[in-house]
Amino acid sequence: MKIAVIDGQGGGIGRLIVEALRRALPAGAAIVALGTNAIATRLMLKAGADEGATGENAIIVNAGKADIIAGVIGVISANSMLGELTPNMARAISESPAEKLLIPLNRCNIEIVGIDGGLTVSDMAEMLAAKVRSRLAAPED
Repeated sequence: MKIAVIDGQGGGIGRLIVEALRRALPAGAAIVALGTNAIATRLMLKAGADEGATGENAIIVNAGKADIIAGVIGVISANSMLGELTPNMARAISESPAEKLLIPLNRCNIEIVGIDGGLTVSDMAEMLAAKVRSRLAAPED
């Protein structure tokens, strides 16, 4: 199973997600850090991702190879993350057959109405990691 974590800007949220996944998943689970910039990729690699790649083409290519894509809701919105997430990236992520497990962070002008706002980003990263762990434990169809 290949899990792609996508982040941009400073990479802090991607780092939190990778750290949570490393704690929750068995050894050998493949985590790929996909950053819109080198800083984001580097932070996710430091957090424990197995490999990393940076930029539009890397995200487009790897989105189609992932089983699970993790990140914030903005990764499916063109021009989010201060414009770092290009329309081509958003399209590739949205159209990927991978399951998307996304944190509803509203910094990208997207608000998921009805979601309790009392959770921290760290709490949501832990919840995301638990969902990935449960997907790994589920029997194949």
